[in-house]
Amino acid sequence: MRYKPGYALGKGEMELLYAVVLAGGRGERFWPRSRESCPKQFLKLLGERTMLQQTVDRLAGLVDPEGVFIVTGMEYVDLVRQQLPGVPAGNVIGEPCGRDTAAAVGLGALHVARRDERGVMLVLPADHYIGDARRFRQVLAGAAAAAAEGGHLVTLGIKPTRPETGYGYIRRGGPYKTFSGVTAYLAEQFTEKPDLERAAGFLAQGNYLWNSGMFIWRVDLIRRLIGELLPELDRGLRKIDAALAGGEAGPAVEEVYPGLPKISVDYGIMERAPNVLVLPGDFGWDDVGSWTALERHWETDAANNVLDARGVFLDTRGCLVSSPRHVATLGVEDLIIVDNGESLLVCHKDRAQEVKKVVQALKEAGYGNLT
Repeated sequence: MRYKPGYALGKGEMELLYAVVLAGGRGERFWPRSRESCPKQFLKLLGERTMLQQTVDRLAGLVDPEGVFIVTGMEYVDLVRQQLPGVPAGNVIGEPCGRDTAAAVGLGALHVARRDERGVMLVLPADHYIGDARRFRQVLAGAAAAAAEGGHLVTLGIKPTRPETGYGYIRRGGPYKTFSGVTAYLAEQFTEKPDLERAAGFLAQGNYLWNSGMFIWRVDLIRRLIGELLPELDRGLRKIDAALAGGEAGPAVEEVYPGLPKISVDYGIMERAPNVLVLPGDFGWDDVGSWTALERHWETDAANNVLDARGVFLDTRGCLVSSPRHVATLGVEDLIIVDNGESLLVCHKDRAQEVKKVVQALKEAGYGNLT
C-alpha cells in the first residue's frame, strides 16, 4: 500500500495509499442490459472485464489489493467478491440502503481510518471509462501527493470537449503547486449541470473543467470536514465507528444507515469546503452515463450505426443496436434498440438519459421482475 517507485510523494513522506471504490449505483439508464440484480458496474460494456474489474485493474502498481475497499449495496457483496477475488473479502463493505455518496464516502473513510488515521484515500466511481491507465495512475499519484500535505481536498477535472449539460463543472483558478510532474490548481467554484447556453459559455471561457466525481484526500481531513459540514452524518458515522471498534458493526450499520442524510459528497462537502485543489486529467475519461455514451467507444459502420448484433440493417442510420438475437431494421434513424433476450428497449437517442423513467414505469405497471 505504500507509494511505489515512480510515484514518490517527495519530501520523504511515506503515507499509506488506499482506494475506496463506490459501486452502489443501479445503472438504470442501461436497462435492459443492466438489471437490479446486476447493475452497470458489473457488466462488460467496454472490454472483456466488467466496469468494476477495470476500475480496480487500473490501480495495479499504485494501490495494493489489501488497500482497496469496495462500498456497494448489501445485495451485491457476494457478486463483488466473485468479480474481485484478489480484494480481501472483508474489504467489501455493504450498505443496507443507498444514502448517496457522502454517506458511502464516510463509511469507507471509517474503514480506512482503522488502518491508518492519516492515510491518503482515493475515491473512485466503479463505472467510469479511462482510456490511458498509465497516465491515469500518474495523475492520481500527483493528486495523492497533494492530498498527503493534509490541508486540501483534491479532485480531478476533465477538459471539456463539448457543451455537456449532464456533467457538473469546476472553475479552475491559478496554479497552486506541481506534484509528481502534475500541476494542481485552486478550485474556485463548482457548478452543477448547467443548461446548454451556460455550458457553451464555460467551454468558450477555457478555465472550466468537467467534475469527474473522483476525489483524493487524507482520511483525517475528510472526517473532520464531515463533522464540520455534515454534523448529522458525522453523528451516525460515529455510532458505526464505535461498533467497528467492538468488532460487531453489522447491527449498527443496519440500524443507523437508513437514517443518515441523503446527500452527495459534491453538495455536502466539495461545494462548501474552502480548501479544494483540482488536477486536470488528460487520460481519456468518460462516465459512460447512458447508451449513447457507447458510441464514443464502439465502432460504427458507414451509416454511423453502432451494431452489437447480427442481422440486416436496411436504410438505417445513426442507430445503436445490441441484441443476442438476429435483428432486422428498415428505414429507421437515431434509435437505441437494446434486447437482453427477455426485454426489449426502443427509444430515440434524444431520450437516452430518460431510460430510468422506463424502469420506474415498468415497476408501476407490475413488471418489476423485468427490472
